[in-house]
This record gives sequence, structure tokens and C-alpha cells, in this order.
Amino acid sequence: MIDPWVYAALTATAVLTGFIDAIAGGGGLIMMPALLFAGVPPVNALATNKLQSMFGTATACVNYARKGLIDWRANRWTMLLVFLGASFGVIVVQAIDTRALSLIIPLLLMAVALYVLVSPRMGDEDAQPRLSAAGYAPVGAAIGAYDGFFGPGTGSFFTASLVALRGLGLTRATALTKLLNLTSNVAAVILFAIGGKMVWLLGLSMAAGSMTGGWIGSHTAMRFGARLIRPLLIILSLGLTARLLWGYFAG
Repeated sequence: MIDPWVYAALTATAVLTGFIDAIAGGGGLIMMPALLFAGVPPVNALATNKLQSMFGTATACVNYARKGLIDWRANRWTMLLVFLGASFGVIVVQAIDTRALSLIIPLLLMAVALYVLVSPRMGDEDAQPRLSAAGYAPVGAAIGAYDGFFGPGTGSFFTASLVALRGLGLTRATALTKLLNLTSNVAAVILFAIGGKMVWLLGLSMAAGSMTGGWIGSHTAMRFGARLIRPLLIILSLGLTARLLWGYFAG
């Protein structure tokens, strides 16, 4: 039984995480510990976090799309493969040694932070793409699979790879990241719901906060562009790195 004050506290927390997710991703860095602290079992916390995140990400995605920052048609194959990848990740989550990933992923996140810090491509201007939309689809599938069974840093990986490989400006890459994050969240929510892992009332309460944060965050990102997104990506990547390393060595 979850106390009423927990609903209010986690819904308020979801406003913050929705705001962060809409700009740079990484809201789970805050939300997952909050859910666990509230006494939600780990698998149920993961499922419920995906539910609230799906609503916030959808809100941000709609805002970006209305500004013409998302090309739905060009990315349809990437969306399909991300969905399949995330579904696979959720199915195999209990067969994966996530403790080993807790040591590997910080190295990747530090690489993302370093790339965002020093790369001249990390602006709002599009650059020469290294991969086409179809060529990027398998990369998206791999990140989607990672999101399905582990998750921390997914938004950072999507955004950095879209800038590096697709040549997108940082704001457009952030917008497309929301679409791909939404796709992987939908896959995870469907499979977690089928498995009976969802805490529905709590997740839907948090969704209201996440949608509010997602709306504010996406408008803020479109207003300030790369000069806001770039430092926040670095901070979130390093924050996730510290959190995962702490969890690995302390746990």
C-alpha cells in the first residue's frame, strides 16, 4: 500500500525529471532512486518509470514535431527497429548481468561527455552525415535494446550518435531523440504491462507531472538551443557516470 503523500511527492518529482528528459535525457537518474526509496520493488519501479516517462516524452515529442524538427517518414525504419530492439531488451532483462553493465556503461557515458565537450559538430547547424537514416537504423536498434533492459544514458547515446553519425544539429538531434525514446518506452510499457509489473495508479499520477515537465522542457530547449542542451548533456552524462559507479562499488 502506497501512502497518499508518496503520490504527491513522486508526481512533483516527475515534473523535474520530465523537464530534464525533454532537454537532455537522464531523468531516470532521479526518478528510479525516488521510486525505490518509496518502497516500489525494482522491476515494478522500472516498469512504472517507463510508463510515466512515456507520457512526458510524448508531450515533448509533439512540441518538437509542431516546430517541424522531426521527419517522421525518413525515420520510420529506425522507429521500427528501435521498437523491436527495446522489446528484445525487456524480454531478456532478467537474463542479463546488469552489474557488469554498471561498470561498462560509465565508460561510454564519459566518452559521450567528452565528445559533447570537444566536438565542433555539437552546435545547432547540421553537418555532413556519415550515415543515412536507413544506415543509422541498426544503431538505433542497439540503443533501443539497451534501453529495454537497462536504460541509464539512453537519451545521451541517442543524441550524441545522431549528431556524430546523422550530422543533425543538436536541437534537431534532441527532437529526434524524443521520438526514438518514445518508441522504446512504448515497447517497454506494453511488455511490462503484459507481465503484470506496472503500478498503474502511481504511474498515471506521475505521468501528469512528467507531461508538465516535458512541455516546459521542450519549449525551453527550442528557445535556447545548443547553448542549453550541450552543457546539460555533459552534466547529465557525468552525473549518470558517478551514479552508476557509486552503485557498482557500493553495492
